[in-house]
Amino acid sequence: MKILITGGAGFVGSHLADKLIGEGHQITVIDDLSTGRYSNIAHLEDKPGFRLIIDTVLNAALMEELIRETDRVYHMASAVGVRLIMEQPVKTIETIFHGTDVVLGRCAKFRKRVLIPSTSEVYGKGISVPFREEDDLLTGATDKHRWAYACAKTLDEFLALAHYKETRLPVVVARLFNTVGPRQTGQYGMVVPRFVEAALKNEPIEVHGDGTQSRCFGHVSDVVNGLSTALETPACFGQVVNFGSDAEVSINDLAKRAIELTKSTSEIRYLAYDQVYGDGFEDMQRRVPSLEKALRLTGYKPTKSLDDIINDVAAELRSDMPESKLHAGK
Repeated sequence: MKILITGGAGFVGSHLADKLIGEGHQITVIDDLSTGRYSNIAHLEDKPGFRLIIDTVLNAALMEELIRETDRVYHMASAVGVRLIMEQPVKTIETIFHGTDVVLGRCAKFRKRVLIPSTSEVYGKGISVPFREEDDLLTGATDKHRWAYACAKTLDEFLALAHYKETRLPVVVARLFNTVGPRQTGQYGMVVPRFVEAALKNEPIEVHGDGTQSRCFGHVSDVVNGLSTALETPACFGQVVNFGSDAEVSINDLAKRAIELTKSTSEIRYLAYDQVYGDGFEDMQRRVPSLEKALRLTGYKPTKSLDDIINDVAAELRSDMPESKLHAGK
């Protein structure tokens, strides 16, 4: 098939490109490289059937041309990371919703099958754990910038499901829970690469808040398998489906495990949220998905453990890091 991946030079998008080109599909990646990296897909440039276009999904004329000629669309382009969201809320909202509007409008015009990734952030301040796709959503006040991302993604979901309701557009909405693994950068606040990189350098690991908050971390290889299966499963059309891992860990325990697995001497330091993000930041205590619907519709089951994730991230960082930096704090 001919497959278009928007944001395909990003973390998840590039792993999706690897998987799909390995299956023999023709892949077009469009990415403006604002948060994605060329290095994520450089190894694919010489592969038969791979094409990279450096441009934005907001280029409606280009997107019309690309979507017309394709069989499947994975709309992975998005603003990402808590730090970026807090520092650039206007860009966050515009990039997410305007881009999705362009993609869905053209997919509807040409009747193309499309996957729209959403986020566990849409569950907001909900406390009904594990989070199920049909749960009510509870976000915070509009003067708390963190919720700009959650609300923009929620609007994406409404728009996708509206297209399904009106025209039965074959669209799947995938809510991703803390997807992690190789190629993810800590630049925008991603916790696993930040912790592992600090541990490898024997530098202090900075925990935001008191560290008792918990998350579930899914390996990117599991998640992209789930996404590609969902888009080929008609029972998923017009549905919202959680993907990730349901193995819960506190941020304190994540930091300790990163230290243990890398044999680091790093210490853990605690920073108040306002020191890191300024005013207007709120965090959630728990974020655990129900994966029952994903299992029922697609057979999805995560196979990679937290240790697998940390070890894979550490292996990549070691290979990219000068020897002088490794365990420099010893």
